Amino acid sequence: MLKQYSNRFINLFIISILCACSTPSTHFYTLDPQSTFHETKNTASKNKVIIGIGPLSLPALLDRKQIVTHTENNTIAIAEFDQWAEPLKGNVLTVLKKNMEILQPNAIIRSYPWGIYGDVDYRVILDISRFDIKLGKSVCIEASWAIMEEKKHTIIINDHTKIEQMLTDNTYQGGAQLLSLLLSQLSQQISLSFEKALH
Repeated sequence: MLKQYSNRFINLFIISILCACSTPSTHFYTLDPQSTFHETKNTASKNKVIIGIGPLSLPALLDRKQIVTHTENNTIAIAEFDQWAEPLKGNVLTVLKKNMEILQPNAIIRSYPWGIYGDVDYRVILDISRFDIKLGKSVCIEASWAIMEEKKHTIIINDHTKIEQMLTDNTYQGGAQLLSLLLSQLSQQISLSFEKALH
């Protein structure tokens, strides 16, 4: 009897090891800011303005640790083993802030919430409706955004941006890198709007 229980225990132990070995490892990805931009321009303001980036909203479907990809026939895939290394909303805000620091070197850039740093002169409000990866096909960012003059509580620019580019590979790494590039293009559009508004 003891031998029978011992054999069962050994078999269960072997099965558990095999199951552990067959479980795929989780891969983590981040969005990264651009290190340089072509034709970077200084803001036209004589005084050093303070620009706040945020608040930012994302669809609940996308605001999760797993990477969400769109597939055929209005279906989605949630990648259990390919995940964002940090909360997506916070990562996007960080990337936009760092991009704007390069694009607006004469401004002070804060990311939302900035209460501990005091007030800002302007804030950029963003509502991202699409942040899509279609493996082997395309990557897309679509966002409505506005620039508000904080003291007057007045919207001075209200715009909508949709950027889509082909994704030539089937990897999440390639998708994350291309999303980072699209975020840099969105940052450039916002920065150009600031330049026009501050003239």
